[in-house]
Amino acid sequence: MDEKLIPGVKSTDSPAPTSQVKPSTTIPLLQSLELSQDERWFVVQALARREPVAKMRLEAQGYKIFLPQMIKTVRHARKMRQARVAVFPGYLFVALNPLKDRWRSINGTIGVARMITANEGPAPVPRGIVESLTLYLDNQGICRFDRDLKVGQQVRIISGPFAHLIGQIATLDGKGRARVLLKIMSNEIVTTLDQSSLELAG
Repeated sequence: MDEKLIPGVKSTDSPAPTSQVKPSTTIPLLQSLELSQDERWFVVQALARREPVAKMRLEAQGYKIFLPQMIKTVRHARKMRQARVAVFPGYLFVALNPLKDRWRSINGTIGVARMITANEGPAPVPRGIVESLTLYLDNQGICRFDRDLKVGQQVRIISGPFAHLIGQIATLDGKGRARVLLKIMSNEIVTTLDQSSLELAG
């Protein structure tokens, strides 16, 4: 799981500053993800497309779980639809105090492939990664990385018929849409896309 895949998120040795991004999510949701003094975030690898099942089963055992998700356009039966998908397919985060919690039981949980470990113990996530992700949550618990988009930026399209192409933002509106300038076969075209289908390039 590469930290560089997280737009605008950097690993730090201290908690991420809250002044950079203002969360629009409800307070109870953020409070449910707050750590106690002795807890850290760790990574659990889930079975293929079983992240929601792993989350539900681990929460039923009393674990605090964070499964970051985003909205993505997917093709199914020749139709395009908006789907809620994992930001890191196959992975989710669990809060633990490894000196007190019996974390080995996680490996036997339905939907879980294994706990990511190092030196015979769970490997903690660098401080600031999960904390920064929570700042992008909206009221539905979706990570909205498109908040940082600005006119003139180079962006990569992550879903739809133009997926993987690089373009430049021409305009942004207040309804979550963006006009993007694309260069295709030496020609320039402008297309209007949902901002959630874009990510910063580079």
